[in-house]
Amino acid sequence: MDVSKDILLPFPQRLKEARTRIGVSQKKLGILAGIDELSSSARVNQYEKGKHAPDFSMAKRLAAVLKIPTSYLFESDDDIAAMLMLYYQLDDVGRKKVLEKLRAMQQLEIS
Repeated sequence: MDVSKDILLPFPQRLKEARTRIGVSQKKLGILAGIDELSSSARVNQYEKGKHAPDFSMAKRLAAVLKIPTSYLFESDDDIAAMLMLYYQLDDVGRKKVLEKLRAMQQLEIS
C-alpha cells in the first residue's frame, strides 16, 4: 500500500536499524516473516525506503523476527522508542517494577 512519507517517517529507519543490528539480510528477514522467497528482498527494501508500508499484521511478524516491540517501529519520538526497547528487554518482574515506579512518580507530580 502506498503511504504518505509523514505517516511512515520512523518506520523505514527503525526497521532498517533493527534488521542491521541483528545482521539479517532483507531477504532473510522477509522469508522469516512469511514473505514469499522470490519477493522478500524487494518487499523489505520497499518498506525500508518508505515506498510501501506493511499492514499491521506484517509489521507484527517483522517485529517478532527482529525481537522488538511492534510499537517501536512506529514510534516517532526517539526517547520513547528507546524506553520501549528497554522495557521490552526486561522480564515480567522488571516490567512490573518499572510500571510501579512510573505510577509512583506520576502520583508525586499529581500531589
